[in-house]
Amino acid sequence: MKEVNLDQELLLLKGLAKNDKKATETIYRLNFNVIQAMILNNNGDEDDAKDIFQESMVVLFEKSRLADFELTCSIKTFLYSVSRRLWLKKLTQNNKTISHNDDIDIVMVDDDIESHERKDAEYELMQQSIIKLGEPCKSILEAFYFKKQNMQEIAENFGYTNAENAKNQKYKCLMRLKKLFFKQIDK
Repeated sequence: MKEVNLDQELLLLKGLAKNDKKATETIYRLNFNVIQAMILNNNGDEDDAKDIFQESMVVLFEKSRLADFELTCSIKTFLYSVSRRLWLKKLTQNNKTISHNDDIDIVMVDDDIESHERKDAEYELMQQSIIKLGEPCKSILEAFYFKKQNMQEIAENFGYTNAENAKNQKYKCLMRLKKLFFKQIDK
């Protein structure tokens, strides 16, 4: 398989950060087979390989969007290292072991994985908090933050007399959500 040069890798990383489909597909095409082989050779199957590769791509995607992120190895090395760490963790949970492929360098990605897992846990807590929030707060916050509606639109859609009243309600809802979220984190 044709190797990509540093400039091409930087373009792919920038494309990934912008959620460019072509860049994502190229990274997948150039790197999935290596990850799949590592997983298949270490007590895994195709579904495991797809899952682990997807999780590794999410870590790379999140990193690529950080302003201060500088990739100090190839994309292949990064994805292999993250995938290997994730797979090792999964095998450890299942009391199995992993062999090492000396053809590919490994970089330390423990902090990246831990950060990713912490963000996933916080995201899950936020989801639970939003569910507990109830109506109309849930819908108001979704309208503002996800649907990008302005306060005038929210006032009209939710029956508030003006945008200022809708803004006050959104603030109260946000404070309730914050309280629910931090209450769960403190458990």
